[in-house]
Amino acid sequence: MNSVSLILTTFNCKENLEKTLTSIESQDYPEIEVVIKDGGSTDGTLDIVRSFEKSSRFPVKWVSVSDKGLYHAMNQGLSLATGKVVLFFNDRFTRPDVVSRCMELMEKEGTDGIHGDLVYAEEGKVRRYWKMGIGKIRSGWMPGHPTLFLKREIYERYGGYNDAYKCSADYEFMVRILKDGQVKLSYLPEILVEMYYGGTSTQGMGAYGTSILEAHRALAENKVRPAWWIVFLRTVRTIPQFIRKPKVC
Repeated sequence: MNSVSLILTTFNCKENLEKTLTSIESQDYPEIEVVIKDGGSTDGTLDIVRSFEKSSRFPVKWVSVSDKGLYHAMNQGLSLATGKVVLFFNDRFTRPDVVSRCMELMEKEGTDGIHGDLVYAEEGKVRRYWKMGIGKIRSGWMPGHPTLFLKREIYERYGGYNDAYKCSADYEFMVRILKDGQVKLSYLPEILVEMYYGGTSTQGMGAYGTSILEAHRALAENKVRPAWWIVFLRTVRTIPQFIRKPKVC
């Protein structure tokens, strides 16, 4: 049985953090390690972290130090993780067997990781439904990063997140590891995660414009061409995500 590290990055987000930790505690998979990298919160977030550390049935590691932003914090969290499989997780699982079912399928298929579907939700209302299935980076496809379980050895082989990116280092990382087809992923065609709306890449048109430019940069830097055409295909693939409105689990 693979041990799984769930890595959380936090900064003054006590309300959502409490929901996330409750979701983690509900998981029926026994081999979970919770790693929390806090950026120096002052709003009561650390009180919740300390309380969870005492009450959780899972081992908890946490540190609260300043960082240079989200992706730098993610790399810091990764350095603390000891699980054989890693998921960066700051949202809510849709059911208590998400981790166990992902690990079961990943082990059955002998892959390097697994991903599934997700919804972006705000006040219980679905704003976006991420369902991309199986595909290739060059066709504009990409997994939903909040659902992406990966063996830790993949990070050791390819490196972590490029914190020079403002909002698309997760995309750049996925381009880097998936472009050549060497990293194999399983796919579970179910909604695994309810993501809190308003994250780094969903904060209005300005952020969306930055994500487009950074997507091109990620492809160009990893020599995946034609970069602008792939960005266009990726954009086209996202349009149906705002039309389909499944029920939040």
